[in-house]
Amino acid sequence: MFFWNILNRPEIKDWVDILIVAYLIYKLLLLTRETRASQVLKGLGVLFVASWVSNFFDLSAFNWILTSVVNNTALVLLILFQPELRRALEQIGRGAKLDRSQVTPDESARIVSELTQALLSLSRRRVGALVVFEQKTGLKDIADTGMAIDATISGALLINIFEPNTPLHDGAVIVRGTRIVAAACVLALSDASNISRDLGTRHRAGLGISESTDAVVLIVSEETGIISMAQAGKLTRHLDAEDLGRVLSDLYHDQRPTFRDALRAVGGRLRPGKQTTDDQ
Repeated sequence: MFFWNILNRPEIKDWVDILIVAYLIYKLLLLTRETRASQVLKGLGVLFVASWVSNFFDLSAFNWILTSVVNNTALVLLILFQPELRRALEQIGRGAKLDRSQVTPDESARIVSELTQALLSLSRRRVGALVVFEQKTGLKDIADTGMAIDATISGALLINIFEPNTPLHDGAVIVRGTRIVAAACVLALSDASNISRDLGTRHRAGLGISESTDAVVLIVSEETGIISMAQAGKLTRHLDAEDLGRVLSDLYHDQRPTFRDALRAVGGRLRPGKQTTDDQ
């Protein structure tokens, strides 16, 4: 009856109401796209349709069961979509992008060069590394799990941090803007079940933080020396010096293309042997 009245005597507030609901549904679909939650959402949609059909054909017992489930949909959504709801609330609460406008072009070029050379050096020596670049979502709680550094980014410092058999080589380094905030930080592992068995805890940790925040993560494999990048729950492997320089330049130079665009660009130009995937 409510929707019938809206369609018969639509007012401006009714159109606004419809647009808001449509936008929320659209954002929900985007949020759950390519996740296990999307299947759950489809299942709930089937329950709603089945409930309407059972009511139309007066199937009392079946309709009672479906109505009981539908009436508790809010509680079901809170339980099933807990990770997605948390991610949505984090996106709503994110502030403006980190302000790097005060960083001079020379300083940006220095940072990109030092980070590139340091990661390539670690890769050649097959020294494992995990570097997390903070974006809009604050990572203070994660930084607090490690050792505070608060130093200007330096390639030599980064190499020394990840040197094997040193106190800080295990765990992740948190980078905020132009400073290394902390080292030996503990990250939650991704709980995705389709991650390749060839990837160890370092890659799982990088994927985990990229799934729950908008952080950008660079990973150096200790076994193979392969450099990978994790962002938005996706892993791009086999980055070379050119790819690495491009990714870091997009992070530290004020350009209109977003990092997501850079990720697509890198993934689109991967030569044979490189791969961009959700599960590796």
